[in-house]
Amino acid sequence: MELLETQDPEKKRLIESSDRHKRELQKELTAISEKTEVTIKNALIIGGTLAVSYLLITQLGGSKKKKRRTKKKAIIPNDEEEYDTDEVSPHAPSFLSQIGENLASHATLILLDIAKEKLGEYLSKRKNEE
Repeated sequence: MELLETQDPEKKRLIESSDRHKRELQKELTAISEKTEVTIKNALIIGGTLAVSYLLITQLGGSKKKKRRTKKKAIIPNDEEEYDTDEVSPHAPSFLSQIGENLASHATLILLDIAKEKLGEYLSKRKNEE
């Protein structure tokens, strides 16, 4: 079979050209696969950090607390009748809660900044490739 291929120079040239194109396609496919893998890893890292920061904020920050109402009995000196009054007592967050909220907000800002940088790098790479 090789004897026939080597005898016809046109056929030999076409086979070599076909092999060369096949190798180039395989290289391009490998490069695209690697770029896609890196992009997916970056997206997963960014998404994971955003999810973790969200969970930290919700866990450390706690839910929004409603103002508690307490009922006090007021006595009018003349009538000596009792009646209920509603007073709003503001529930101040604890020191530890404030620290947690500050840490969570700073962590969120840092993670968003990292995500912004990664997204900028990705977009600039895609722009340069085009």
